[in-house]
Amino acid sequence: MRKFLYLLCFGLLTTCDDGDVFEVTLDFGDEFKQCGELVFYKINESTSETLSIQFEDLTIEDILEVNDEFLYENTLPLGSGNVFRYRSYGTTPNNSFFCNDVPINLQIEKDEASLGGEVFIQTVLVEDDNDGIPTEIEDENLDGDNDPDTNPTDTDGDSIPDYLDADDDGDNVLTINEGHNYTEEDGFSNAQDSDDDGTYDYLDDDDDNDGVDTRDEDSDQDLNPANDRTIDTILNPNSIPDYLNDQIANPTIATAFRQHIIRLTYTISVTVSNITLPSITRQTLDFGTLNDSSNPDGNITIDSREASPNFN
Repeated sequence: MRKFLYLLCFGLLTTCDDGDVFEVTLDFGDEFKQCGELVFYKINESTSETLSIQFEDLTIEDILEVNDEFLYENTLPLGSGNVFRYRSYGTTPNNSFFCNDVPINLQIEKDEASLGGEVFIQTVLVEDDNDGIPTEIEDENLDGDNDPDTNPTDTDGDSIPDYLDADDDGDNVLTINEGHNYTEEDGFSNAQDSDDDGTYDYLDDDDDNDGVDTRDEDSDQDLNPANDRTIDTILNPNSIPDYLNDQIANPTIATAFRQHIIRLTYTISVTVSNITLPSITRQTLDFGTLNDSSNPDGNITIDSREASPNFN
């Protein structure tokens, strides 16, 4: 994404007349990074330029504290406390320039800090089960509001809606391992239905239709039927799991569901407005979205929590 800033002539450009305005293109992309306590920054290595926002009395933990609607929003003034800065360099900066405890010595050619303005920060949290099926697909939308949070589908009745449930059918085999094979192009046309009963395995509590629920074909009782195989060259010559073999029906009654892991994805976006630099007019700047994937201390935008389904 290209950001357009307008430089006024303040004696920096000797060839301009009074009142001339020059358009400068700062191509920093759509993402920014973070480190320290607390700096957001963007680097254009090809032009040796950076944009940064250094915050006072704000931590990344503060920004991740979303409300009951999974939202955090905050508008802060720019100035001496929270500083928006544009720099250009004679050498190419990198992440170490902002994140090292020991300052990196770079040839700074231009250094401008905003004398005013505002920075708006928004964090949106999205929870999902990371099973490869989009949230909107996992809700039957019986209430017609296209919102999986209201009257959500809960196939196995375990109190965890399907879009957050890593095991939609409650058979203790994770949905992602039951061959749903969903794609945006083909939908579920290639989904696995082991017993050809018209119900895909990921929604079928008896995958081989042998009369024993999949979760009860768990002979070692480790809450994972996928690793239970009866050794029998006649009844199970291919050594497939018992829950997929209709020739073997030796129930071991399950007494619990396995713990579920719900993935948390935080999207942090920043907009800067009314920036006042010595040579830049007032402007709104879409600072972008945080990409923390290369953070050596761990990606703070991805997290998880445990959920305990109600056994039934």
